[in-house]
Amino acid sequence: MQPKIMTGHDSAMRPADNVVDASSSWQQAIETAQPETARTLGENSHGLYVHVPYCASRCGYCDFNTYTPQETDLDVGVYLQAAIREIRCAKQYWRAPRVDTVFIGGGTPTMLSATDLGSILDTIDSVFGLSADAEITVEVNPDSVTAQTLKQLRVGGFTRASFGVQSLAPHVLAVLERTHTPGRSLAAIDEAHDAGFEHVSADIMYATPGETDADLADTVTSVLTRGVDHVSAYSLIVEPGTRLARQVRTGAVPMPEDDVAADRYELIDALARQQGLEWYEVSNWSLPGGQCRHNMGYWRNHDWWAVGPGAHGHVGGIRWVNAKHPRAYTERITAHGHAMVEWEQVSDTESHLEQVMLGLRLGEGLSREVISVSHQHVVEDEIVAGNIRPAGDRLVLTDRGRLFADAIARRLTP
Repeated sequence: MQPKIMTGHDSAMRPADNVVDASSSWQQAIETAQPETARTLGENSHGLYVHVPYCASRCGYCDFNTYTPQETDLDVGVYLQAAIREIRCAKQYWRAPRVDTVFIGGGTPTMLSATDLGSILDTIDSVFGLSADAEITVEVNPDSVTAQTLKQLRVGGFTRASFGVQSLAPHVLAVLERTHTPGRSLAAIDEAHDAGFEHVSADIMYATPGETDADLADTVTSVLTRGVDHVSAYSLIVEPGTRLARQVRTGAVPMPEDDVAADRYELIDALARQQGLEWYEVSNWSLPGGQCRHNMGYWRNHDWWAVGPGAHGHVGGIRWVNAKHPRAYTERITAHGHAMVEWEQVSDTESHLEQVMLGLRLGEGLSREVISVSHQHVVEDEIVAGNIRPAGDRLVLTDRGRLFADAIARRLTP
């Protein structure tokens, strides 16, 4: 999935009431942005995100752009051909010299066969060319693959398997409405290692109703001692309109206090460090060399093309979103060669805001010169408070500061 923090200001995007006119202006904007992109090739990575919108069932907390078989009658094969066509048509808009990272997310990408996922990757390579050291990630639900599937994916060129573990406590998985068992998560991690994946990642969710410190400690310790080199951990957020939101509203599911989430975050951080993983983004830890380069491209505001229903792209300061529903997406691809429905040119103010908010979350820190003169006193206040430490000409969050990352970022921006 694409980090929600980088999905753009949807309400501010230009509406595409007439897709032909909007398409024309969008194409012109992309072409205008290309020279700026070309000037930054030395520092700007080029990523390509592919969204697979299918899930076998919907988890109660999920508000991502996903569809179960009961919610759409669109055949997977039709979606696949539309995605492949979108990649081929993208060449006329995006003059990237190569693709450095590919991330296939969802949804559950592994509802497509390893052969189908391989055909997407092969198309990207034939159209744009993949860097020799390209990072190729696929998100995996533990119960959506077999050992043989993982071997086929690795042979097909995928280098990172990112498993949606969430928890190893059965009662927590039940609250989240996950369909896999704790044992299957650990077995799938082992199978990915056996298949030869260069990187194996585990996504963990914490501060779920009914979760205890012991539950979380067992989950983190178990996946780390299984040899994953990357962990992403996110506090459960109750999104409006989800089944979980209704359960919380009626009192059927009591949410833990905010302080519990902070304590659980510190527990994850301590356990990760014990196994040699260090934080490189507020919600992500890795062994040296295990960082997810594709996501780093998001956080550094580099260029990435977006493929699939509801996917968000960004090239040279132009940001857009595709049609959300799979059928509307395929219809637009057939008619126009792309599925863009809204776009915006990111203003200097928005770009600066994102640079501060995202850069501050990174372990490498934020260049102090990015902070305006009028906000330098805030930097000094946060240093005195123990939330930020200077590191040469950069500002890095302290362990304490990470707990208040978003609030600190707001203080450092207009």
